[in-house]
This record gives sequence, C-alpha cells and structure tokens, in this order.
Amino acid sequence: MLKLLSILFSFSAGAIAQQTGLVETSDVDLAYESYGAPSAATPVIVANGGPGLSHVYMIQNDVWTRLAKTRQIVFYDQRGTGKSTRLKSGASQEIEAQIGDLEAVRIKFNFQKFDLVGDSYGGFLAMAYASAHPDRVNKLILSDSAAPAMKNIVRVLSQVFPDMMDRNPSRSPDPQEQMRNHFRMLFYSEEKRDAYLTGAKDLGYNPQIGAAVSRAVSNVDLTPHLANFAFPTLVITGRYDMNVAPLTAWNIYKAIPGAKFVVFAKSGHLPSYEEPDKYVQVVDAFLNGR
Repeated sequence: MLKLLSILFSFSAGAIAQQTGLVETSDVDLAYESYGAPSAATPVIVANGGPGLSHVYMIQNDVWTRLAKTRQIVFYDQRGTGKSTRLKSGASQEIEAQIGDLEAVRIKFNFQKFDLVGDSYGGFLAMAYASAHPDRVNKLILSDSAAPAMKNIVRVLSQVFPDMMDRNPSRSPDPQEQMRNHFRMLFYSEEKRDAYLTGAKDLGYNPQIGAAVSRAVSNVDLTPHLANFAFPTLVITGRYDMNVAPLTAWNIYKAIPGAKFVVFAKSGHLPSYEEPDKYVQVVDAFLNGR
C-alpha cells in the first residue's frame, strides 16, 4: 500500500516541482523527496551514503535542483534513517532487503527504467541493485563510491588526519556530533567545509542503523558482477577524498566495461558540494549522452 504524505508543486517561473511522501512496505515506511516533474528525460533515483545517514547531507546546495530542471530526481531515506522511522522490529538490514526497498521506490513512481546514482555507501547499494535488476538501470553514476566489497575500501583518514583522529569522533556522546566530526575530514577546502557544517545542522545520523548495516554487508562481494554491467557507467572521485581514496574509484572504473572516469581536482569526498558547477556539467552531460 502506498501512502502519500504530502505533495507540494510550485509552478512559478523557474521553480522546481517538489514532492514528498511515503512508500509503505511490510517492513518499513520509506520517506521520499523528489525534485522536478516527469518528462521525456529518464528519471533518476539517488541512493545516499552512510550507512546510517539520511539523504539530507546531499541536498546542502542547489546541485540537484539544477539537475532536476529537465528530469525527475528522487531521493529516499534508507530503512531506519531520516524520516523512514517506522521500521518493523527485527527487520533485516541485509543487502537483499535494501535492494527491495529501492525497488519499492521504483515501483511507487512507476519507472520502467531509471538512471541510478549512488553516493559513498550508496554506491555499494547502487551496484547491488544494478546486479540484481540490470534490466531496470538505464545509466549508473557512482560518486566517491564504496568498493564493491566493503573490506576493499582504501581509506586514509588516520594517515592524513592523525591529529583529528586522536580526538576520536566516536568519543563524543552525541551521535550527531560524532558524524559532524567525521565530516570535518571529508573536504579539500576548509572554507567550504566550514560553510557546509554551518548549513548542515542535523545530518540525520542513526549510529545503531549504521552499525547494523555495516555488519550485514561486511562479507558481501559484488566484484564478480561488475564485468556484466552493460549500461553506461560514470565513476566520479574527488582527488583528495581521504574517506574513500581515489584508488577505490579507479578499481571500480577498471572493472566495469566501458565505464567513464572523472576526477574532481579540488574536492574531497563531496565533489557535488566543493565543485558544484563542474558536477552539474559532468552529470548532466553523462545523463544526456554527451
């Protein structure tokens, strides 16, 4: 059963249609937020990172509303995160359940095929969905994505930020402050880091969900599936991403036939925030086949 919580459409000049609501499943009510109206362009679903974060960290600037001027773009909060709070007791956090949630969102919007964006951990989820439902994916974008096997992520935070790691983020009693401390290590530009954290008051972090998902996917290896990806794939990385170092993106790029690889030279883990104009140009060109 699908329940629409609220719909807000704005038709003033230059405004972007926005829609929010819930997709009800037996395990969870998945909160979604979409930008842009249905059009001839292939729609987009975005899988955000974490695990344990809501999608709110991805919408701290106008990148996605700019991209939504010509297409519909859908975000959703993964089970147990953000506004997807109604979660059945004992519900699975295994990757199969998460794939099922993304598929439920697709069905709600009646997308026969869609372009799939995976950011950070969401890249792992996107690769898992694409492996399970390759016929549904038109194009795939992996933005500073986790590796297809989580154990293979190249992460150098402790080598680059020993002083900040010494003030271990996990020592804070406040989960939100834990995550904000982590985000302080994700940027190339200190100025943009400070502006981001000033604007992002609550990152919607649920440490229990994050830990449960991490345990559930720790032994999943999607690597064998990548060679079978027949849809166009774009792999994006920030040159100075210490959370998921560019070698991770490079290895994904080399494993997917015909993939495209783009480096953002003045970005850390969030090139969509640090180099927004280039991000819009690169993503829009890829989605439009340019």
